[in-house]
Amino acid sequence: MVGVGLPVVLWAPAVLGFALVALPVVGLVLRADLVRLPELMTSEEALTALKLSLFTAAVSTLLTALLGGPLAAVLARSRSAAVRLARPVVLLPLVLPPVVGGLALLYTLGRTGPGGRLLELWFGVTVPFTTAAVVLAQTFVSMPFLVVSLEGALRTAGERYERVAATLGAAPATVFRRVTLPLVLPGLGSGLVLAFARSLGEFGATVAFAGSLEGTTRTLPLLVYQQREVDTDGAIALSLVLVVVAVVVVAVARPRVAEGAQ
Repeated sequence: MVGVGLPVVLWAPAVLGFALVALPVVGLVLRADLVRLPELMTSEEALTALKLSLFTAAVSTLLTALLGGPLAAVLARSRSAAVRLARPVVLLPLVLPPVVGGLALLYTLGRTGPGGRLLELWFGVTVPFTTAAVVLAQTFVSMPFLVVSLEGALRTAGERYERVAATLGAAPATVFRRVTLPLVLPGLGSGLVLAFARSLGEFGATVAFAGSLEGTTRTLPLLVYQQREVDTDGAIALSLVLVVVAVVVVAVARPRVAEGAQ
């Protein structure tokens, strides 16, 4: 088959767009102290922060899938006026500064917030400045990425196959499991990759809601910011760790998502 050619006019802005993303990373590599780089990247503090980042990002991605997946399905399939009004609220974290989201979580689930008082009264649980707070902050900012991706996939897939299955007598749960879900797997995969990557790089909401406690809430982005004030070379080395992890995540997950779309 002969592929569809692209207009020549698209190449110049495409190259500039690529350069805008790639050149800062190259500049980071050129600025790094190559002699100290291995030592800085494998320090105990860096490895602790990296493990915490990977753990919390994985848990928040799972939570995003469990909550954001059904939410995207409701937004895409429901014709309720209330659901249409709820959609801008769901997507609000996309446009809010993350630190504002962190403050909103703090004043809702903190000790003086309504949710925080109930949690402490009923269960004796305090959420802020714990690892759970990191997970909630990451989920807050990353869930809209999954919702947008999956909702778009659901709308593109349409409802014709679901209607056929329903006409043949399949129950709604069976239709969703056997028809809807296989159709939107590429969109779901893309959304989960985006959610994990966003969680891994989350900073603002985390620092506002969870603070920066070593081994408990200090993820790698927070450690990078802290090191920037005292050791520029250390901050650059830790930034490169984040870059490497992000590249690995995208490189491993993206081909599988693309295969599902074929």
